[in-house]
Amino acid sequence: MPVAGKQLTALDVVAVRSWYRNSLAALSRHRRIVNELNVFPVPDGDTGTNLATTMAAACAECDRIPDADLATVTAGAARGALLAARGNSGVILAQLLQGLADSWTGDVVDATALAAGLTKAAEVAAEAVAEPAEGTILTVATQAADAAAQRVRPRGTERSGELAEMAVAVAEAAATAVAATVDQLPALSRAGVVDAGGLGLALILAELAGVVTGHSGQVADLLRDTDRPGRGTAGRQVMRESGSPEFGFEVQYLLNTDADAIGRLRPVLSQLGDSVAIVGAAAAESDATRTWNVHVHTNDVGAAVEAGIALGRLHRLSVTRFADHAPEPTSHHDADRAIVVVTVDAGLASIITGEGARPLTGTELTSARIVRAIRATGAEDVVILAEPVHRAAAEAAARDARRVGFRVLLVPIQAPVQALAALAVRDTSRRLDQDAIAMAEAAGSCRFGEVVIATDEALTTVGRCMPGDCLAMADGEVVLIGGDPLAVAGGLVDRLCGAGTELLTLIAGSQLSESVRRGIDRHLADVWPLVELQWLETRQNDHLLWIGAE
Repeated sequence: MPVAGKQLTALDVVAVRSWYRNSLAALSRHRRIVNELNVFPVPDGDTGTNLATTMAAACAECDRIPDADLATVTAGAARGALLAARGNSGVILAQLLQGLADSWTGDVVDATALAAGLTKAAEVAAEAVAEPAEGTILTVATQAADAAAQRVRPRGTERSGELAEMAVAVAEAAATAVAATVDQLPALSRAGVVDAGGLGLALILAELAGVVTGHSGQVADLLRDTDRPGRGTAGRQVMRESGSPEFGFEVQYLLNTDADAIGRLRPVLSQLGDSVAIVGAAAAESDATRTWNVHVHTNDVGAAVEAGIALGRLHRLSVTRFADHAPEPTSHHDADRAIVVVTVDAGLASIITGEGARPLTGTELTSARIVRAIRATGAEDVVILAEPVHRAAAEAAARDARRVGFRVLLVPIQAPVQALAALAVRDTSRRLDQDAIAMAEAAGSCRFGEVVIATDEALTTVGRCMPGDCLAMADGEVVLIGGDPLAVAGGLVDRLCGAGTELLTLIAGSQLSESVRRGIDRHLADVWPLVELQWLETRQNDHLLWIGAE
């Protein structure tokens, strides 16, 4: 992770505000990725949403005090997060922010203060959890703090680039810690994913490095290096450890009481369930009563609520039944149903396979080859996703396969990204025709764009292009011509996002440069911060970039 750009020697209030805002943008854009990883403490698929909601409340509180100093801003952010924190991950994030606020009481944060703040944050977050587990957001916080502490220099020996080097080391340590979580928790190992909350914190620390160094590629680097499940796997039924299948409800409330009462509440809640986390606002000198955010997983909702009522003023009660939010498990490799994706682009084969479908690639595919692919699936029910160039052969193959007993339906697609949109909604618990209709609707609602290099002189709908020009095409029509791939790609992104896009899937061709990729990341972060982003790779050379907009 390089240290580049305009570096800061200390964080002032403007930089901290920028860090918080950028963190919110990153969590919002990548909410779906984090949600898909969510299997611990419970597989409810909402960690990304909870982190983004909590950070949004922190930023909103900062916006209410536009002229405040650094200490007031960090304290306000912590309180905003505390009052709005949702779920286990949100509660821990609120406590991390409180730890920073407790430590950062001056006008600026230098390298020494950054290390002290991260250490304090990790300590108070761990204290808030009744039974801290390795391989979680707490582990990531601790290892990031350790990386900072190891780079603290004695007073008087500091160097100008110390803060930037420390921020980069912190982000790298967080990324390393996230990658290791897959082997630290059995629930994560069984799912083959990293910890969702840990990834969320790593995104936040990557944004810190970006603010300090002026280099904004850390988040993209982190996401490309993160193992995660394929699209459409959110909420898979992976059992958490510590006996949590026994506990079907999440109870959360705010409680106004003192620290002694909280000390009595913790063991009571631990007897009623698990995943106990209690975080408190900063104590006022004139009043021992504080506001606490209380979180527990339990089966005895009434007892968990009564325990709080007995010790203070309980308000903002929330009860969630996990069974109402975790979708039924579906198999993407059902022996009785398969998907065959017929596409020109051989470079997409690994992506299609990763989505649980069978790729068939080439420019001249016969109906006989497609029938052989149908037979090779071993399934009785088959859905074919076919691009226009292969439509006639796919229709003939479907007819031939039906004659020998297969049930085959054809879903037309215009571009590879539409196949990914269709695969994301497949559900083998539905009837074949219903599943095919759902996939067709998903494909049809996915707008697509592509960036290619012109090989010949030609007259297009937006003017004449010359060999070597970059062409942006939206839904099959040329919409932009230019010499700068980044400018053309950015213009295409703006067209697609302007149509109300929530998720962009970008498939990078082998000729797309790293600088253009980073430029697209920066453009999306600056102009479309709430659009979620997913990068995929292909070895194909015909296109610089495919874009799917959903």
